[in-house]
Amino acid sequence: MIPYPASISDATTESGFLLVLSVVVPVAGTILAFAAGGRWSERIVAGTIPLGLGIAVAIMISAGQSGSPLVYLLGGWPPPLGIALRADGLSVVMIAITAIVICMIGVFARTEFRSPTGSAEARAPFAFWLLLLAIWAALNVVFLGGDLFTLYVALELLTFAAVPLVCLDGRGATLQAALRYLLFALLGSAFYLVGAALLYGAYGTLDIVLLSNRVTDSAALVAAALMTAGLLAKTALFPLYLWLPPAHAGAPTPASAVLSGLVVKGSFFIVVRLWFDVMPGLPGPMAGQLLAGLGALAIVFGSILALRQVRLKLLIAYSTLAQIGYLFLMFPLAFDPVEMRLRSGGALTAGILQAMSHATGKAAMFLAAGLIYAALGHDRILGLAGIARALPISVVAFALGGLALVGVPPSGASLAKELLLHAATDAHQWWWAVVIQTGGVFTSGYLILVLAHALAPADKQVTPALPVKRVQEVAALVLALCSLLLGLVPWERYLSVPLHASPNLLSFATLTKLIWPILGGAVVAVLLGRWSGRTAQMPLGKSLVIVVDPIRRRALAFSKMIEMVDDIFQQWAVATVLLLIVAILFGAAMLAN
Repeated sequence: MIPYPASISDATTESGFLLVLSVVVPVAGTILAFAAGGRWSERIVAGTIPLGLGIAVAIMISAGQSGSPLVYLLGGWPPPLGIALRADGLSVVMIAITAIVICMIGVFARTEFRSPTGSAEARAPFAFWLLLLAIWAALNVVFLGGDLFTLYVALELLTFAAVPLVCLDGRGATLQAALRYLLFALLGSAFYLVGAALLYGAYGTLDIVLLSNRVTDSAALVAAALMTAGLLAKTALFPLYLWLPPAHAGAPTPASAVLSGLVVKGSFFIVVRLWFDVMPGLPGPMAGQLLAGLGALAIVFGSILALRQVRLKLLIAYSTLAQIGYLFLMFPLAFDPVEMRLRSGGALTAGILQAMSHATGKAAMFLAAGLIYAALGHDRILGLAGIARALPISVVAFALGGLALVGVPPSGASLAKELLLHAATDAHQWWWAVVIQTGGVFTSGYLILVLAHALAPADKQVTPALPVKRVQEVAALVLALCSLLLGLVPWERYLSVPLHASPNLLSFATLTKLIWPILGGAVVAVLLGRWSGRTAQMPLGKSLVIVVDPIRRRALAFSKMIEMVDDIFQQWAVATVLLLIVAILFGAAMLAN
C-alpha cells in the first residue's frame, strides 16, 4: 500500500477531481435514469458505464504516474472540519477492477434486463439498471472515503442498493432471502455505528489519517471489536453467513454476479482500512490469528457444503463463503512481532489480489451458470450432461473462472497464493500454508465435480430451451480471462511491494503446482460429490466403488454433520448470538495483547 504523506489531509492533488467524478458520474446516471424512466433509463445507463470505466482508467494512470495518493478535499475544508476523498494504491486497483466487472455485467444484462417491445417501462429492468449504478457509486465511496462515518454512509447505501437486487423477480423465496439479508446487514451496521461513535467520543475525529496518529491505547478496544464484528456480518465471514446462500443463489444471474463479485468486497475493504490504517498497532497477534481462524473454517466449511449442493448456483454461493475465508488469511501474516503492529507488504498485497481475482472469477462463474440455467431450464448438477456440447463457451468461461480461483498461474489468485505462502514462511506460521493449499484442493474439487457432469455424454442431444446470446457468453468469458491473467499486470506501482516474477508455465515446478491440486480435487470430488447411478455401472466405476465406497461413507457422514451445523447457523436466534460471541472474542483477543 502507498503510505500517506504527512500532509495528505491538507491539500487537494492535481488529479483529485477524478475522485469526485468517479462518484458523481454513477450518481448522476442514477438520477437521470430515474427521471427519464422507460427505455431511456437503459440508454442512460449504457452511456454512463463506459464513461465510468474511462474515469477508473484515468485514475489508475494518474496514480501510476504520480506515485502518490490522489486527494480531494470537499469544499476545500481539511479534516476534521471537512471530508476528504483519498485514493492510495489499494483504492485505485479496487476502483479499476470494480469498473471492469460492472462493465461486463452491464453487457451481459442488456439481454436479460431489456424492456419488452411495445411496453413503455418494465419494473425489473428499470430497477436493475438504477441499482447497478447505485452500487457502483457506493463502492467507489467505500474505496475513496477518508473517514469512518463516510464509509458508514457508503456501506448503508451499498446495502440498500444490493438488497432489492435479490428479489427483482418478486417470488416469495427471494423476498424472504432479501429480508434476511437486510435485517442481518442492519444488525451489522448497528455494531459498526456504535463503534464509530465510541471512537469519535474518545478522539474527537473519525478521519482515518488523524485517527491513525491517535489510536494508540486500549480505549478503542470495544469500538474495534464492535466494528470488526459488524463488518464481518456484512461480509458473511463464517459463522456470520446467515443471509449469503439464499441471497446469492436466488437472485437473478447478473444480480448474483454483482452480489458475490463486488458487494461483499465493500465491507471487507473497510475491515482492511480499519485494521491497517486506523489502528495497525491495536489488534495484536491474537486478534489476527482469530480472524484468520474464522477464514480457515470458512474455507473448509464452505467447500464441503459446496460439494454437497444439488443446484449449480447454490454450489457457487457456498464456494463464495469459502473464498471469502481466503481474504482474511493475510491478517496474522501481516503482523510484525518486533514493532507489534500490522505492516503493509506482501500479505496485504496478497489479500487485495485475492479480492480482485475473486471479483472477476466468481462473477464469471455466476454468469456462466445463469446461461446454463437458461438453456436447460434448471441448474441441477446431476442433470448437466451434454451441456458442454450445447454451450461450449459458457462451460469454458465457468472452467477458466474456477481454475483462476484454484490458483493456476498466471491468475491473480496464484500470485496471491505465492505471496501468502512466502509470508507464512517468513512469519514461521506453517499452519496457514496448510490451509492455503487445502483451500486450493477443495476449490479444484467442486470445479471438477461440475465439469465431470457437464462433459458427460447426454442420453439425447441437449437443445437449449431459450436461445443464449453470444454477447452474454463473451462477457462471462472476458471476466474469466481477466481473473486468469491478473498475475501478468505490473501491480508494483500501485501496491508498492515487489512481486515475484511470473512463473514459467512449462517448468516442472509449475506443472507440479498445477497437477497436485487437481489430483487432490478429484479425490475430494469422488469422496464428497453427488454422482449419478450411471457412474457405478461403468466397468471402471464398479472397481472404484469397491475401493472407495468405505472411505466415501465416512466422508459423507462427516459432511452430514457439516450440513446439520449449517442448518443451525442459518437460524436467526443462533446467528444473532454468534454475532455477539464474535464481538466478545475479538474484544478478548485484543485485550490479551
